[in-house]
Amino acid sequence: MERILLLGAGKIGRAICKFLCQTGDYELVVGDASDEALARLEGIPHATTCRLDVEAAGDLARVMTGCRAVISALSFSHNSLVAEAALAAGASYFDLTEDVETSRKVTALAAGAAPSQIFMPQCGLAPGFVSIVANDLAQRLDEIDTIKMRVGALPLYPSNSLKYNLTWSTDGLINEYCNPCEAIHNGAYAETLALEGFEHFSVDGVSYEAFNTSGGLGTLCNTFEGQVQHLNYKTVRYPGHRELVNFLLNGLKLRERREVFKEILENAIAMTLQDVVIVFCTVTGHRRGRLTQITDARKIYHSNIQGEMWSAIQITTAAGVCAAVDMHMAGKLPPNGHVRQEQISLDDFLANRFGQYYAIDNPTEVTVQPVQGDIGSDWQSLSRSEQSGQTE
Repeated sequence: MERILLLGAGKIGRAICKFLCQTGDYELVVGDASDEALARLEGIPHATTCRLDVEAAGDLARVMTGCRAVISALSFSHNSLVAEAALAAGASYFDLTEDVETSRKVTALAAGAAPSQIFMPQCGLAPGFVSIVANDLAQRLDEIDTIKMRVGALPLYPSNSLKYNLTWSTDGLINEYCNPCEAIHNGAYAETLALEGFEHFSVDGVSYEAFNTSGGLGTLCNTFEGQVQHLNYKTVRYPGHRELVNFLLNGLKLRERREVFKEILENAIAMTLQDVVIVFCTVTGHRRGRLTQITDARKIYHSNIQGEMWSAIQITTAAGVCAAVDMHMAGKLPPNGHVRQEQISLDDFLANRFGQYYAIDNPTEVTVQPVQGDIGSDWQSLSRSEQSGQTE
């Protein structure tokens, strides 16, 4: 069995532990500062736990000894330290961060990687899987003009004013709503403001809104620089969410008091396991001389896996990093240094035993159709019948 160090035993960490350990191919050491969180892992076969403060460098190095890889399911603020320890230990490194600066630091560290050591940040949903999908669509065109990605993890039964439930890291959520966003606009790299770029669209007759948030593009700006005119990422929410968040962050200036905003959210907004993840990517460009649009739309719902109910965001985030680790161990990723999400083939990802969670009961719905003129800032409404897989 491959020995893996998992740091973080929260909602996502527990899913990662359960998914990897149930295969019988992995032995996990799980470290966390919370005894309560570690206690929730009791009974998972091939998993041992240890109380760990990652700020204690000596303790971190000790538990990393003998591990082929380390997965950080911690808040982004700890990841640079973990990556440095992984480099020194010769262990491959994986994380789920959406924080741009943290990912840049990890990428820089990867330059010193050992021959069989990789550094692969941003292995979740967005950034993560959405980059794999976007790159796959882009490769189907001869010339690319526009890449648009829209992703959201939403409650199935919204019942509060924000029409939202906490489904993952509150720190990460606030980071996305407050930090600058990357994009390519008119062929040039640009930074945009979070919560701007507001638009409406619908899928299966359900109305949504979308707006700029930080981190979701991963490394796509670097990958497609000089190849596209427009590239952007926006978070999907139910209508009305953005207006209230904008009031809280900008109207009441909670952007400047993030800890207060976090306390408000965690005391007022409940978590839920009954959710849906929406992944909606559209690429426009030329194929065989014709202006063509290709769309991949997916909805992944909460589900019972191995006798336990998991939220859609737990499934999709854990599946992303588990598939990356699994493919690395199988020699199906670049063998050394920094690995980008878009270097993974979508077909290979979906064929993986963890990647298949994105495909089960959720087949890829792709449209290839000629487009007249430029597409507007708002998304067109797509029904299942319109996403019938028309191809040339």
